[in-house]
Amino acid sequence: MTPEELHTLKYPLGDFEWPMEVTDNQFEEAVKSIALLPEKLRLLVNGFSSEQLDTPYRPEGWTVKQVVHHLADSHANSYIRYKWALTEDMPTIKAYYEDRWANLYDYGMDINVSLQLLDALHKRWVHLLKSLNAEALKKVFIHPETKRVMDLKRSTLMYAWHGEHHYAHINNLILRMGWR
Repeated sequence: MTPEELHTLKYPLGDFEWPMEVTDNQFEEAVKSIALLPEKLRLLVNGFSSEQLDTPYRPEGWTVKQVVHHLADSHANSYIRYKWALTEDMPTIKAYYEDRWANLYDYGMDINVSLQLLDALHKRWVHLLKSLNAEALKKVFIHPETKRVMDLKRSTLMYAWHGEHHYAHINNLILRMGWR
């Protein structure tokens, strides 16, 4: 596999590019994407066999099961980051080792647990996002590794991309394997 082919498998939607400005329409579309992700993901993996769930989406990549559990963990962290930004002055968030989390014992459990978590979490997250005014969306948090100051409005686009990015991993695997 060429480096270009591997990059395409890793980033099926391309790399996320931080926008300088976010229009209200872009923000609303991102919120809609976050709202729809749990049901889209559930429909995508519905009926997967154990073998399919244990199939990596790319060589040396996570399995479908790991991707689903990762989305629940990542978006739970994201939701908390928003809460910190809304209640503290420029908090530095806690980063975590996603690759290490993906190898913990709970990533072997039934994906329905994480799908249920995503359902509830995204309902709360979307409810919160829809309540935020322009001033609240300017609130920021700082990522400790990149030192990037991340405002909530632009971060919403990134997290919407993140969900679609992992959805595309699984969908592209389905297409490559001829599962549907």
